[in-house]
Amino acid sequence: MSKEVFSLDFYGKKVVAETGEIAKQADGSCIIKVDDSVILCAVCGAKEAKLGQDFFPLTVNYYERQYAVGKIPGSFLRREGRQSTRETLCSRLIDRPIRPMFPEGYVNETQISAVVMSADNDTPTEMYAMFGSSLALAISDIPFDEPIAGVKVGRVDGKLIINPTVEESKKSDINLTVAGSEVAINMVEAGASEVSEDDMLEALMFGHEAIKKLCHFEKEIAKACGKEKRPLNIYQIDPEFKNFCLNYVSPSQSETTQNRLIKAVSIYDKLERQNTIDALEKEVIDIIDNREYKTTQEHDLKVNEAKEVLEQVVRDEVRRLITIDKVRPDGRKVDEIRPLDAKVHLLPRAHGSALFTRGQTQVLSACTLGSLDDAQILDDITGDTTKRFMHHYNFPPYSVGELGKMGTPGRREIGHGALGERALSYIIPSEEEFPYTIRVVADVCESNGSSSQASICASCMALMDAGVPIKAPVSGIAMGLITSGPLDGNHPYTILTDIQGMEDHLGDMDFKVAGTSKGITALQMDIKIRGITKEVLKEALYQAKPARAQILDVMLNAISKPREELSEYALKMKTFNIDPEKIREVIGSQGKVINGIVKDCNNEIKIDINDDGRVIIYSVNKDMIEKAYSMIMDIAKVAKVGDIYDAKVVRIEPYGAFVNLFGTTDALLHVSKLAWERVEKVEDYLHLGDTIKVVVTGFDKQGKIDVSHKDLIDKPEGYVEPVHHFNKKK
Repeated sequence: MSKEVFSLDFYGKKVVAETGEIAKQADGSCIIKVDDSVILCAVCGAKEAKLGQDFFPLTVNYYERQYAVGKIPGSFLRREGRQSTRETLCSRLIDRPIRPMFPEGYVNETQISAVVMSADNDTPTEMYAMFGSSLALAISDIPFDEPIAGVKVGRVDGKLIINPTVEESKKSDINLTVAGSEVAINMVEAGASEVSEDDMLEALMFGHEAIKKLCHFEKEIAKACGKEKRPLNIYQIDPEFKNFCLNYVSPSQSETTQNRLIKAVSIYDKLERQNTIDALEKEVIDIIDNREYKTTQEHDLKVNEAKEVLEQVVRDEVRRLITIDKVRPDGRKVDEIRPLDAKVHLLPRAHGSALFTRGQTQVLSACTLGSLDDAQILDDITGDTTKRFMHHYNFPPYSVGELGKMGTPGRREIGHGALGERALSYIIPSEEEFPYTIRVVADVCESNGSSSQASICASCMALMDAGVPIKAPVSGIAMGLITSGPLDGNHPYTILTDIQGMEDHLGDMDFKVAGTSKGITALQMDIKIRGITKEVLKEALYQAKPARAQILDVMLNAISKPREELSEYALKMKTFNIDPEKIREVIGSQGKVINGIVKDCNNEIKIDINDDGRVIIYSVNKDMIEKAYSMIMDIAKVAKVGDIYDAKVVRIEPYGAFVNLFGTTDALLHVSKLAWERVEKVEDYLHLGDTIKVVVTGFDKQGKIDVSHKDLIDKPEGYVEPVHHFNKKK
């Protein structure tokens, strides 16, 4: 294949797609160029699926090379290691809209790589990596039904913007990422400053219009240079075997497995329901195990087929109950929330803590306050260096009654933590208002769906319990969708409020909505179907609004407002300003002075000094804060005309004495300013170490301070001002 170049004028940017020159052994590859940003996207797919494969093993990896912005990695090895948090989140961002667009039944292992090789600050590389990944699939021979693309949408001064610049994003009250095909939206991720449902819907549709242009561009490229798609070989389960699984009757039962499964779906308790379904599955598998097979592979295939047949029964029954009967497996109405409970201050030594429970989903969050020095240091290509608000999410296996590894967070945990962080970041006070680093950890104790939104609720209350002066409390809810066919107006569908695990697993949409009483602060939508219509989006957003309000009421009953006092175990702080020119004196050579202050305060304090002269002292001990404050002010004090000091004589010269006013600040007491009478010799009046009261009278051209003693004492009776004679030129 020879090199081919395609270009598109896209909202003031020129998008260039190149194929046929780089990574030619991949099944599909392309280079995407936008301004100074360059992204290489490549895809490879297995020619055949593994026998009995019952899931789609798709892997999407987004990488940012540090050389893309002229940086050497900050790690010990000075090379890129495991994916950063941002790379992980971007990988998820690309995966979610692409995954539903593969043909149903396609289970060949497939891998997508997107590598950022050059980056400028104002190009959203993750969006063009998504576009490039879809394009690489579109021009490959891998089965892929419909190209997708994504854009960012901002709003500045009421005007919607596609792919806003860094500066525009800082001013924007909407930070929306939306993806989809030419036909419909299939992924949403957003943060917002208490934006209304109508405004968010308008932004979504605005973004989709831009997406259509990129998708059309992809189709033109695929038509020009795309490969012929591989034949799609979908494995079919033997009808006779399927009939056996459905109609098997245990010796101790009178009903078929299918009928018993249908009844099990409506068991309220999650564990009891799942245990019943697992027991029915085991009955069938035990029969299969007792048969003879030529190979172990053949046996494993039949076991997997049986599981698939039985799960389909459960899936069909859940959909029938919800779309036809309008009854959910646990008996709730479609817009009904599970029982709610909220508690705060469960952990005495944590600076703030809260427990939020929704049905069988439960999250315990703890808040920790640290100094600004505790902010997370970032080592990526975005240009951001630190982050002072962190929200971390943990999903231990015991929360769902299972065994498993604990430790390093996976992609799901990182993604849910970031969602909570985005929802809460808009209500976190500024650094100027509250100069603390804030970390909230949400530990899922029990899960039956929507644990990410429960973590937002618990974490918000933990912030309030810690005394963080948040702008407004935030609650979150997960909305679901069950369809009976295409969203064409001819097939009924049902929007669900507060989806549980089964409804999430078997449903078509997971739409998370978080916000305050005034408006939305975060969205996240993932779907398993090809796309969602505007009508469905609108219905879900408005159905979520009263649910959020109901949850918020329960939270506010537990804690109505942020505590006025911080925990006794939290760092207290004092903020003040000094003359920026005094910073060097406060710090001292190699930090000698400031380290001495810390040592004199029993190492119980932390001191942050900004370049603008802003000083923050942290300590659990208020007395030590005041001690450090006095020591710093003694050093950083600035003398003003009229200030009076008890000054210490530190040096004597024939023309006067140098006296120390405070800290390291000295002044000249000229011999003429020592007394009203004429002073012939300074030593007749002063000695080293003497203390004398002086007043600041002015500053010389070099900024040195002049002081006077005689201006503080009465003139002698009969004092006559000396007359000065000057020679005049004739």
